[in-house]
Amino acid sequence: MLFSRKQDAVWLIVGLGNPGAEYARTRHNTGFLALDELAGMLGVKVERSRFRALTGTANYRGNKLILMKPQTYMNASGLAVEPAAHFYKVPPERVLVIFDDISLPVGRLRVRKDGSAGGHNGLKSIIHELGSENFPRVKVGVGAKPHPDYDLADWVLSVVGKDEQPAYQAAIRYAAEAALTVIDEGVPAAAAKFNGKIG
Repeated sequence: MLFSRKQDAVWLIVGLGNPGAEYARTRHNTGFLALDELAGMLGVKVERSRFRALTGTANYRGNKLILMKPQTYMNASGLAVEPAAHFYKVPPERVLVIFDDISLPVGRLRVRKDGSAGGHNGLKSIIHELGSENFPRVKVGVGAKPHPDYDLADWVLSVVGKDEQPAYQAAIRYAAEAALTVIDEGVPAAAAKFNGKIG
C-alpha cells in the first residue's frame, strides 16, 4: 500500500541555531546550515523577519512550507516556533525541527517522529511552548565532547574539524533531503532511508 500524503498541508520547518556571525559555522548552528541547504534546494530565501525569526515560504508538491530560523538564541527557540505554529494553525505533527546532536558521530543522521528534549535546550524550549513532544525531528550528529572535563558550551560552540568536514557537509545535505522525505512519505519512510546514514 502506497503512503498517502496529505495534500495542501502547511508545514513549519525549523532549523535551530544562534544568530550572529560569531556562531555561524559552529556545531550548534547545524540546524541553520541545514535549513539554508533546504532553502537552496527549494529556491527560496529565508530572510523575512517574523515571529522573532527569519522566515521564507515555499510551495512544495501541494504543501506550503514555512522555513524558519529562530533569532531568539537557542534556549528560547520555542518563543519563535509557537507563535508561528499558532498563526498558521500547524499542529505539532507538522512542525519539523532540524538540529545538532552530540550523541551521534559527526555526519550521522537520525529521524524521529517525537521524543523528549534529550538535554537539548532548543528542543526543551519548543516542547515547553508547544506543550507537546509529538513533533518530528531530524538530528544531525556533531560528535561528543572529546573528554568528560571538556565544557559542553565550548564544545557545541566550536567548529567541526577540517578532517570531519566532508562527512558533516554531506550530512547537512542529507538532513535537507530527509525533511522533504518526511513531507513526501512520512517519518517511518524517512527514518528507514536516513537513520544511521553517514555523509
